[in-house]
Amino acid sequence: MNSWTSWPSREALTRRDRSPTRLGIGRGVRLVLMGGAVWAVVSRGDLGPWQAMGAVLGLLVAFAVVWLYFRTTLDHRLWPSVGLVAVLIAGGAVAHGVGAPVAASMLWCGSAVLAVERLPLATAVVLAGGSLTSFAALDSGDNWLVATLTSVGLALGGYTVRLDAEARGSMQRLLEQERAARKAEAQSAALAERARIAREIHDVLAHSLSAQTVHLEATRLLIERGAEKEEVLDRVVAARRMAREGLAETRQALSALRGELTPVEEFLRDMVAAEGAELVVTGASRGLPAEAGLAVRRVAQEAMTNVRKHAPGAKIALRLEYRPREVELEFRDFGGSGPVDNSLGASGSGYGLRGMRERAELLGGVLDAGPVEEGFVVRLRVPA
Repeated sequence: MNSWTSWPSREALTRRDRSPTRLGIGRGVRLVLMGGAVWAVVSRGDLGPWQAMGAVLGLLVAFAVVWLYFRTTLDHRLWPSVGLVAVLIAGGAVAHGVGAPVAASMLWCGSAVLAVERLPLATAVVLAGGSLTSFAALDSGDNWLVATLTSVGLALGGYTVRLDAEARGSMQRLLEQERAARKAEAQSAALAERARIAREIHDVLAHSLSAQTVHLEATRLLIERGAEKEEVLDRVVAARRMAREGLAETRQALSALRGELTPVEEFLRDMVAAEGAELVVTGASRGLPAEAGLAVRRVAQEAMTNVRKHAPGAKIALRLEYRPREVELEFRDFGGSGPVDNSLGASGSGYGLRGMRERAELLGGVLDAGPVEEGFVVRLRVPA
């Protein structure tokens, strides 16, 4: 937008968000100007009562016009604002005509400064030029140099006030944008946290409950077929074990959401000890962020579940490597020797390779999984 035809921003024209000190100074200046103008009128001894009253009334009208001018410029209403400035200039001419040069000078100089401060520059230059020309021509006498320098100083002063107001308005807009950005960021963080909680609840409960359903349905079918007591009891025991493990997983998930996790190494050592697997840790051990530590746990649990399902009896080796900016978990099995159990009889998070890969990608990491020469390998890398 052309700077000569554009208005100062509303933030620049309003007094909202100004400091109490700045507002106090502005009010003080206005009171001093009003008091000085009234005193200049009443202190003159050559004015009769009606003339003095008329002069004071004229000053009050001038201040009312200025007040209206502030409102019309705040609403960016050009022609009403131009008309009000013209009233001030005409008031200066009237004051000069009735022999009140001080009031005339105040009206001409004030209207020039206000025009430059609050109107589009193209309009302000015309109005300020007319006002200051009247001031220099009718109020300077023979001292044109002083009048000219005074006029230039007033124009520059009004423009300086305008630039200061624009800078303040720009700062106010930036602060509002920053507040909006922070609000959006907080909302985004809340949504991300809700998604994380939903993901944890799904990972923990979905498989546990579905596996229990499978076992209970299998138990019902066995009972209907009149199966042996031991076979039915095995299914009931398996369902009970799934319920216990699901409850333990739920407690771990809640602890993770509260940030109350046991160290990853301790968790992995307990897991491999229960499964008879091997764990090798390389690099300098350190605490991991909650999300990264949880990803390592979930991937290890899911990989262990897959081994139980698809390669029972396989030898298992885990490697946890701490790197400067990331951590890597490698989970490898070397092929199973027992019969494959496809009845979901083993516990785990139950969200598969796709869920593990999505979890890694959400953290800016990567997960690779696939068969190797002997067995299957899952490799996770996440920033930490």
